Amino acid sequence: MPFFSLHSIPGLSLILMLLLLILLCAALYLLGKTKEIKHLTANKKKTFDQQRLEEYLSNLDENKLHELIDSRHPAAQPPVNPKIPAILLILLSTLLSQTTSAQTDAPVTRSTLFSQPGILILIILILLPILFTIFFMGVRITRITRQYRQARDQSDEQQLDSYLGSLEPDAAENALEKRLHALDFTLQPNSLSGDAKPEDNKGLLHNIDTESAIAVAPVKKRAEKRPPIDPRLAKLILAYLSCAAGWLLLGTSIGEYIGIKFVAPDADHVSWLSFGRLRPAHTNMVFWGWASLGMLGLGYYIIPRVSNTSIYSLKKGWWTLGLINASVLLGTLCLMAGINNAGGEYREYTWPVMALFAIGLIITLQNFLNTVAKRTTEAIYISSWYIISAIIFVLVIVFIAYLPWWQDGLGETIVQGYYMHMGVGMWFMFFTLGIVYYFLPQQLNKPIYSYSLGILAFWSQILFYTVIGSHHFIFSSIPWWLQTVAIIGSVGMIIPVTAGATNFLLTINGSWSSVGNSYTLPFFLVGIIFYFTGSMQGTAEAFRSTNLIWHFTDFTVAHSHLTMYGIITFFLWASTYALVPRLTGREAPQIAIGTHFWLALLGLLFYTIPLMWGATLKGILWTQGKPFIEGVVLMAPYWLWRAIGGSLMWFSHIVFCYNMYRMIEGSGVFATSASQSPSQSKIVTNGILR
Repeated sequence: MPFFSLHSIPGLSLILMLLLLILLCAALYLLGKTKEIKHLTANKKKTFDQQRLEEYLSNLDENKLHELIDSRHPAAQPPVNPKIPAILLILLSTLLSQTTSAQTDAPVTRSTLFSQPGILILIILILLPILFTIFFMGVRITRITRQYRQARDQSDEQQLDSYLGSLEPDAAENALEKRLHALDFTLQPNSLSGDAKPEDNKGLLHNIDTESAIAVAPVKKRAEKRPPIDPRLAKLILAYLSCAAGWLLLGTSIGEYIGIKFVAPDADHVSWLSFGRLRPAHTNMVFWGWASLGMLGLGYYIIPRVSNTSIYSLKKGWWTLGLINASVLLGTLCLMAGINNAGGEYREYTWPVMALFAIGLIITLQNFLNTVAKRTTEAIYISSWYIISAIIFVLVIVFIAYLPWWQDGLGETIVQGYYMHMGVGMWFMFFTLGIVYYFLPQQLNKPIYSYSLGILAFWSQILFYTVIGSHHFIFSSIPWWLQTVAIIGSVGMIIPVTAGATNFLLTINGSWSSVGNSYTLPFFLVGIIFYFTGSMQGTAEAFRSTNLIWHFTDFTVAHSHLTMYGIITFFLWASTYALVPRLTGREAPQIAIGTHFWLALLGLLFYTIPLMWGATLKGILWTQGKPFIEGVVLMAPYWLWRAIGGSLMWFSHIVFCYNMYRMIEGSGVFATSASQSPSQSKIVTNGILR
C-alpha cells in the first residue's frame, strides 16, 4: 500500500501533522511581525543631537561610514519585492495534490473516528485554506513591516544628513572619522591586565597563582562547613555509606553481566551464573544492600540533627549494620546456590535470611523513636515523619509477605503485588523523600517551600500507594474489584507526586543559579524530574488498556530502573556528596563527580528509552497474535542498547566508589577513638537547616 494514499492512515496522519506544524510556525511568524510593527509605530521620531549621533553611528558598519564620508546623501532604498518562500509553496502544493488525489481511492475500513481516512482528509481540507490565509497575511504583514522599517531608516538618514550639514565641516568629518577609527581598534592581549603580577590584598579572588580549571569542568562551589557532630556517629554513618557503595558496585557488576548475556546468551554454562540465579542476586543486592544501607546511613545523620539531640544509641546502629550486611551476604550466597523462597520478585530471600534484615530494622526503629522522643525541638520535622514511617511500613510488608498462612493460590499473588509495590513506594520512596526534605533545603540554604504540601504528599501517598499493588496483575484471576481499586489508587498517586515534585521545584525556584554552581544539586534535580515523570509513567501503566501492551514486556524493566535508579539512587548520591565532605573535611575531585553524573544519566537514558520503545513494539506484536519468537528477534537491537546503557551506569559506579575513597581516605574518621564525647550544636536557625 502506498504511504500517501487514501488507505494509509500513517500517511494521512503525517500530512496532518505537517500541516499543523506549518500552521503553528506561520502563527508564530505572524505574531513576531505584528509585534515588530507595533514596536516600529510606537517609536517616536527623535531629533539628532550629539548623543543621538553617537548612538546612531555606533550601529553603522565600515562601508556605511565610508559612504557617509564620501557623499553624505541618503542611500537609495531598495524596491519592495516580497518573495514567497519557495520551499513552503512546494511543500503545500505537494501536500494538496496528494490529499486531493487520495479522495478517489478505496472506502473507509476503520471505525474509530480519527482513524478514518475521510475524517483525516476533511480536517486537512479545512486546514489548507486557513493555512493559505495565514500565509498571505504573513506576506502582507512582511511587506508592511519592510515598508515601515525602510521609511524609518530613510527618515533617520535624512535627519542625520541635515544634522551633519548644520555642523561645522570639520566637526562632521571628525565625528565620522572618530567612529571609523574606533572600528579599526584591536585590543592587545595585555591591554586590560598589564604586565604586573596579580595581587589580591583584600582576598576577593581565588586561585590567582594556580592553573585555571579545565574549561569543560568548571569549578563548583565547595561544601560549606557545618556544626560538628559526634565523631563516633560520623564513623557509623560512613560505615553505612561505604558498605552501601560496595554493595552497589558488586550488585551492578552482576547486573552488567546479565545485560551482556542478553546479547551473548552462551557466554557461560555454569549453573551459578545462570540468569535465573543472577537476576534475583542483582536485584536483592541493590535493594537491600545498596539502597537500604545508604538510606539508613543518611537517616542516622538526619534524625538526630532535626531533633537537635544526639542519637539514642550508637551500639544499636552498629548492630543494624551488621545484621543487614549478614542478611545480604547470606541471601546472595543462597540465591547463587539455588536456595530461594520461590515466592515472587524481590521476595527470593528465604525467611531466616529476611528475618535478619527485619531484626536490624526493628532495632533501628526503636533507636530513631527514642531519639525523636528526647528531641529539644517543639515540632517533629517532616523528614522524621517520612523516615520513621518508612521503617514501620517495611516491617509490616516483610511480615505479611513471609507469614505462611496466606501463601497459597490467589492469596500469594495478591500478597506478592502488595509486597513488591509497597516495598518500592513505602520503603525506598518514602524514606528517600524524607532524606530530600532535609538535604535539598540544606544545599540551597533556604527552608522547604511548603510544609503543608509535604504533609499533603505524606498522607495522600499512604492513602493511595498502599492499595495499588494489584495493578501488576490486571486480567489475572484475582477479583476484578481489587484490580479496579488498584487502578484507582494508581490514579490517586497523581496527588502526592504532584505535591512533592512541586514542593521541591518551588524550593529551588529563585535559586536556579545555585544548580549550576553546585555538584550536588544536579543530582537532586534529575531525581526530582524522574520522580514526577517515572511516577506518572507508573500511573499510565496501571490502566487495563496499557497493561495489554506493556505487561510482561521489557517496559516494566525500564520503568523499574527509571524509578529505583533515576529517583532513589540519584537522590542517595546527591545526599552522599552533600554529607560526606562535612563528616570528613575532604571532597572528591569535581571532575570525577561530573564524570559520575553524566555516565549515570546517559547510561540510564540509553538503558530505558530503547527498552520502552522496543517493548511497546513487542506488546503490539503480541496483541496481533504474532509468534513469541518474533518479539525475541525484535528486541535483539534494543537489548544491545540495554547492555551499552548498563555499561555506562556500571562505569559510573566505579567512579562513585573512587569518589567515596577520596572523600574518606586520609580523613582519620575511622581512627577516631570511641572515648571521644559528642559535640552538639543548634542546627535550626530561622527555619534553615544547618
